[in-house]
Amino acid sequence: MSRVWIGLALALWCAGASAEPLSRPGVDAPELARLGPHGVGLRAITLTDRSQPGGAERVLPVDIWYPAVVRTGARTVTYADSLPSEPPRKPAAFTVEGLAVRGAAPAAGRFPLVIVSHGYSGTPAAMTWLTENLASKGYVVAAIHHRDPDISDLSRAGQPLLRRPLDISFVARALIAQARDGSLTNLDPDRVAVVGYSMGGYGALTVAGASLDPAGRAALAVPGGQMKPYARGGDRAGDFAIPGLKAVAVMAPAGGGSFRAWGPVGLAGLKTPLLVIGGDRDRTVGFADGVRTIFEQAVKADRYLLVFQNGGHNIGMNGAPDQMRARIWDQDWFEDPVWSKARTAAVQQHMITAFLDYWVKGDASRLAYLTTDTPFSNATKWPTSGPAGYGAISPGGPGAAWKGFPRNHAVGLELHHAVAVP
Repeated sequence: MSRVWIGLALALWCAGASAEPLSRPGVDAPELARLGPHGVGLRAITLTDRSQPGGAERVLPVDIWYPAVVRTGARTVTYADSLPSEPPRKPAAFTVEGLAVRGAAPAAGRFPLVIVSHGYSGTPAAMTWLTENLASKGYVVAAIHHRDPDISDLSRAGQPLLRRPLDISFVARALIAQARDGSLTNLDPDRVAVVGYSMGGYGALTVAGASLDPAGRAALAVPGGQMKPYARGGDRAGDFAIPGLKAVAVMAPAGGGSFRAWGPVGLAGLKTPLLVIGGDRDRTVGFADGVRTIFEQAVKADRYLLVFQNGGHNIGMNGAPDQMRARIWDQDWFEDPVWSKARTAAVQQHMITAFLDYWVKGDASRLAYLTTDTPFSNATKWPTSGPAGYGAISPGGPGAAWKGFPRNHAVGLELHHAVAVP
């Protein structure tokens, strides 16, 4: 009988664990991954851009997570959306449990704006591990529904290359304008960051100052020559810029490798502080000629490169919901073949928080979390004068496990830093 009860208890525990929002990190997470002091509110708005090429209106739903005062027992959100499935199947629907409360009262104060841009054919519902987490730490997080073509429809594959930076810039400017006219009272319009994953990373780099190569594959892939005015030397090349932009973080960014979206000259135009995150086995956008090259060629930006050794492309997504685990195509939207999603989420929550807090909020104490003299984490050691105990947190220091990581948990990672050249 005892074995039956033990099995039942374990089953119930596992069921509960699977529903826990990834935005709430586990006990093994690095220090800055933990949730911040605020509750999380959620509201949805719709913005319409009437200035895009061709004169057509572009209707953009935007989900906004914000620091909130959440009453005890308030009902938390369940996100519902879908992603393209393997042709000829219909899109695969899924749900994700969250910790945000729709319509919760905003917390007092004015908070920096973070624009989040998902991957090709993606959705904000697949990135709540980050959006909710950042909102709890005092950021207003606006994630755009870009409504891309189906990723399998190659006839329209060039459209997002122009739409993505235009969408990001338009939404940022619209929200900044609302903050200045008093419509968004909790938003500081002078402190802005952009975070992008995959195609969203391409868009984030472009709005941050990486100028598009007019002869690059990305520019030439946009039909009708519509990219030409926005590329380097074009009369609309400055239209992507966002006022008040303090930092940009990109995960597995597209645009490098064979795309040659910017080239060395274009990436050298990026002067905004930059955090690049990638897996060194990314077969979608490439690592050596993609992710790493972006880091190396953005020479005029103070920049960091966080690497998941043996990691792939899908580091920007939530863990796969149960509805997406029946077919490998659906599961592979979310999961990495090597790294657990709870681990990649927690490490990124920690590093992105340190990066944004330092460059956007001006919190000088966060620099220590971004600083190491041992860029390969496996080569670090527990400091001899460090704290005792199995779950102790590293204080950092020369040769030591990276600051903020629990003992024995800074493994399989790289962290590189390069200062901007004049």
